[in-house]
Amino acid sequence: MKPAFGGIDFGTSNSTVGIIDNGMARLVPVEGAAVTIPSAVFFNFEDGHTYFGRRAIEDYTLNSEGRLMRALKSVLGTSLIHEKTRIKARTMPFSDIIGLVLGHLKSHLDTAHGTDVEHIVLGRPVHFVDEDEAADRSAQDELEKAARKQGFHHIEFQFEPIAAAMDYEQTVEREEIALIADIGGGTSDFSIVRVSPEARRRADRREDVLANTGVHVGGTDFDRLLSVARVMPELGYMTPTKDGKRNLPVSYFFDLATWQRINSLYTNKAMTDLRQIRYDAARPHLVDRMIDIVQHRQGHALAGRVERAKIELAERRAAAIDFGLAEEKVLVPLEPAALDEAIVTAVACIDATVDATLAEAGLAVERVDTLFMTGGSTGIPAVHIAIARRFPQARIVKGDVFGSVGLGLALDAHRKFA
Repeated sequence: MKPAFGGIDFGTSNSTVGIIDNGMARLVPVEGAAVTIPSAVFFNFEDGHTYFGRRAIEDYTLNSEGRLMRALKSVLGTSLIHEKTRIKARTMPFSDIIGLVLGHLKSHLDTAHGTDVEHIVLGRPVHFVDEDEAADRSAQDELEKAARKQGFHHIEFQFEPIAAAMDYEQTVEREEIALIADIGGGTSDFSIVRVSPEARRRADRREDVLANTGVHVGGTDFDRLLSVARVMPELGYMTPTKDGKRNLPVSYFFDLATWQRINSLYTNKAMTDLRQIRYDAARPHLVDRMIDIVQHRQGHALAGRVERAKIELAERRAAAIDFGLAEEKVLVPLEPAALDEAIVTAVACIDATVDATLAEAGLAVERVDTLFMTGGSTGIPAVHIAIARRFPQARIVKGDVFGSVGLGLALDAHRKFA
């Protein structure tokens, strides 16, 4: 009897689950009828339940008492993976929280097959951690251990851009050299792959992968950079002390701008430090805003507003960020150029990674026939333009922004386990 299998794209921002159904790859519903789910978990202290995805974000937004966790994939390969975070009266390692998300995805995979699925292909970025092979390997090992604890006993990995290439290859009618740009919430990954109708039937594709590179820059970094540039100055970031000798310490501002660090602010020590920072500040009313946000545990809500503003700016619409303070109304208006200005260094890093991909493949730009774009952050104009302008002769194909990787992982699972 052939095993039941599937592919899971556990993303920084969103996740999907893919299976093969009647010979075709498809995504299974993972939250109601939706085939994508935000990679979020909320521990509701009021009813004692744990919620995932849109429901998790909704409960938090409605000010239910509890803990919201997002961007958990970014913890892999860092020291945070071994730390514990307090969930009401208990503490949980971040690795166990990642396991809960994988277990939730597995439950939907099991439902789709009507059986307990033990065989899985997990997507992974080209680099969990840049320029640190040991940390990168540790990140994959931690993800594998988390999946194994949830009941997956036969686990394989595939690079996410290679999975996206497998999805794209289902549509080609002739041999092509394709550059796959997979820019998601946490990483920007690029592969140059030879695709063809004949090649998609081959189990061993190593000779067709001409280059595979990546950098740890993605949508959550764009959120952080926009927040640091336009939100944190309204809370005291880069303002002087009252003696004028230095600026205020920056670490807590960076924590508030970074999804996976926000919970670290909700401690007695952090509040004590913030009150001292306020005492030292030349503009204490700005730090009062910071204290307001932390006291009312509105850090994730503010980060969510920054994320929504980023999306509006990416669509070339003006946006405004409401700080949601208890005692004061603060609204920061933004024009589309604000996003471009905030992420210019990150886009340059992505641009340099495209150069590295071409160099690894040993190809001239003209040899690339197709530019296949997937991942939510490819919708940001500055990112799209930076990549596309390198390949003026190439045909640009936009894949399923959130689904191509999951579909490709299902195809890869079929090759490995069927």
